[in-house]
Amino acid sequence: MTGIVEEFLALKEESDADVLAMQVGDFYEFFADDARLVADELDLKVSEKSSHGSSYPMAGVPLTELTPYLKSLVERGYTVAVAEQRGDDDTTREVTRTATPGTLLEATGADARYLVAVVRDGDTYGLAAVDVTTGTFRLTEVEDERRALAELGRFSPEEVLPGPTLRGDDDFCEAVREDTDATLSVHGTEAFAPGKATHEVRERFGEGALRAVGVESEGPGARAAGAALDYVAETGVGVLSSLTRLQPYRADDHVALDPTTRRNLELTATMRGEREGSLAATLDHTVTAMGARRLEAWLVRPLQRRAELERRHDCVAALADNALERDAVRETLDGAADLERLAARCTSGSADPSALKRVVDTLARLPDLRERVTSSPSLADSPLGDVLDRVDAEAAADLRETVDDALADEPGGETGIFARGYDDELDELAAEHDDLVAWFDTLAERVKAESDLSRVTVDRNKTDGYYLQVGHSQTDRVPESYREVKTLKNSKRYRTEELDAKERALFRVEEERAARERELFDELRAEVASHASLLQDAGRALAELDALACFAEHASANRWTRPELRDDRTLDVTAGRHPVVEQTVEFVPNDARFGEGRRFLVVTGPNMSGKSTYMRQTALIVLLAQAGSFVPADSAAVGLVDGVYTRVGALDELAQGRSTFMVEMQELSNILHSATEDSLVVLDEVGRGTASDDGISIAWAATEYLHNEVRAKTLFATHYHELTELAARLEGVQNVHVTAEERDGDVTFLRTVADGPADRSYGIHVADLAGVPDPVVSRSRDVLERLRADEAVDVRGGSGGGSEGSEQVVFDLGSGELRATGDGGGDDGEAGGNGGRERGGGSEAGDGSDALDPEAEAVLDELRGTDVNNSSPLDLLQRVNEWQKRLD
Repeated sequence: MTGIVEEFLALKEESDADVLAMQVGDFYEFFADDARLVADELDLKVSEKSSHGSSYPMAGVPLTELTPYLKSLVERGYTVAVAEQRGDDDTTREVTRTATPGTLLEATGADARYLVAVVRDGDTYGLAAVDVTTGTFRLTEVEDERRALAELGRFSPEEVLPGPTLRGDDDFCEAVREDTDATLSVHGTEAFAPGKATHEVRERFGEGALRAVGVESEGPGARAAGAALDYVAETGVGVLSSLTRLQPYRADDHVALDPTTRRNLELTATMRGEREGSLAATLDHTVTAMGARRLEAWLVRPLQRRAELERRHDCVAALADNALERDAVRETLDGAADLERLAARCTSGSADPSALKRVVDTLARLPDLRERVTSSPSLADSPLGDVLDRVDAEAAADLRETVDDALADEPGGETGIFARGYDDELDELAAEHDDLVAWFDTLAERVKAESDLSRVTVDRNKTDGYYLQVGHSQTDRVPESYREVKTLKNSKRYRTEELDAKERALFRVEEERAARERELFDELRAEVASHASLLQDAGRALAELDALACFAEHASANRWTRPELRDDRTLDVTAGRHPVVEQTVEFVPNDARFGEGRRFLVVTGPNMSGKSTYMRQTALIVLLAQAGSFVPADSAAVGLVDGVYTRVGALDELAQGRSTFMVEMQELSNILHSATEDSLVVLDEVGRGTASDDGISIAWAATEYLHNEVRAKTLFATHYHELTELAARLEGVQNVHVTAEERDGDVTFLRTVADGPADRSYGIHVADLAGVPDPVVSRSRDVLERLRADEAVDVRGGSGGGSEGSEQVVFDLGSGELRATGDGGGDDGEAGGNGGRERGGGSEAGDGSDALDPEAEAVLDELRGTDVNNSSPLDLLQRVNEWQKRLD
């Protein structure tokens, strides 16, 4: 081990990685602090090795088992350098790659793994997003920080490379960590320099690539792209050749979804951070990893392009209406390999023979899919065939035939990879190898026939090579030409000169055959890698078919309907349902209607009655329609939106020094700054995190601003019943409420949305349902009744009830003041506090005095005594007209 540790430490310093895995013979070893780290993280055993009089911790894994350990370390946020031996000896090593969270080629499953470089130039941000596992390279530019963060959030990157002007921006970097959980890595400033970055892009994608995608050659987008390419090349992943195209996209093509909205709508994870229960998990009936990635991408990046959405809806309709054809398509797709990732593995040189066999198997499905689509009249009339037409069918067939002809039916590891007849030299070596193996296989029988030995076997191990093993009872009969090599408890091992010669011949043939197979396989893998673009095209086509069939499967099973896409600001949903909640409970459908004079809905109703679910389902129906899916409703006319913004609940973020109310106000601020008249806004309980008078004021002002200035379609749930007054004063505001029925003190939430405001919120009933102790619930009802009757409420002290002479408090509904009365209360005056109770709830609006005037009281008495059920509509209208005149 002399010098090994010193070499390890030198390579570690050179790599600048968190951890170094260094090849030593048949193992990757970790030394010193790295050994302790991997032992703690991966539960490896630590031993001690000495070097130059010092002892160092050491841990290792076999060469063939590095991948899972590497993946585990990188997914924990570490960068891991890998040093390989060069040549047959173990004296020369060099770092061949560095795996980082954004460049981990060994990723598995359906999740994409993006590395995103971000450059700021003035108010413009350039973003280059690379997934090295699939060869995806996307580029865009946006005009402000808010939109840049939103785009970052869409990709959920594993790693972000901030440009030089962003590294010192603590607010931006903190927002990136908070919104994406990404690792922020510092890359060399020179990589972001305009000249070098532009050169990198032109070298990779061609001289006119930037101009073709509408990006200035030295702008922030080009600089981000060049830095990302440089970083991928520097880490040594070796997949630059799989980055075959620069895919531009305009952020304006997609519906704006900020991180808060994605979290609140639980698109890919629930509020608890779990995938189960999210929209993506509920809809995911895909049968390939490629399809699952495409499905999630569509959900987090809904489109504004109507033509493309109509095309997706046409495909979903064709598949949804034809169950047999849909099942056949899904059956053909089932088990298809992840061609996008296999292309990257081929270009990086990490694909093994079984990976190439999976390429053959998957390419063989393309003709079957094309036949299923074109042979069915209903599918042939849809755009499904256009999806497959993006793949060069002839080139795909040629590549499949080339690889299939080369590989054995079940290709082995180092040998047995190729079919007989593929290479003459390899066939000769294989034949010679088979003859030698046959000689050894029949040696024992020949020995028995040619000698007196009846208990003899032939075997092989790493220490002794091939040997003849004879039991002790017959060793006296062993011919003199046998050479003893080892004595065991019950037998002895022997070799002969002929056996030595045959073994040398076999080892030579095995070595030559393995070398030839490696040479041929490298050539075959390179041939497949040269068709990376073809494999990516095929992978994307299969992914799209899988995602479309998934939408159709879910639509058919759950009675979803095709939305009518509109270019105006209409949103008209009949019997809409929540796509996730309907899977677990018997769901009550509800309408959602927006149009002229109805673009701001104030939603009131009891706690726990379904207001939040109603608002979220409306937003999800819009997003599903613009993802290309059918929607959970009897019918839906959807005017395309440019963004969906939500504020639904909030949690304290004390670590960042932000209370619930601060988070709420920051989310509200983002909405008021970002939303447009083409957006959909969902607000839940704005202003509830502070004093009632402050909260009502903020909610009132926000409503006016959204109505008058932003003019977005808005759903605003509130318990501030004062806001319902705005419906009579603002042209576009309408009241809706979630209904409830009360009988003999029992409340039933009907979960039906109807026009008009709610009369109260039944908060005490919800407290009772939640298990609040009976004395508290009972006392709450008593206090509420007294408040509604404008009666004094006694303040109970100690463990008993209110005694004679105890202080009483009167809440003036008109002024919002508390006044103390009674023997213990002293003079009338303000007792402090702001009331903080729910507004409305059937109470009369006061003018600051203790009682209503006699005429108003008389009107109320008549109103209370009116039998509505036994009065004609005309009679009721006449009475209301008379009461209004008397009140005026």
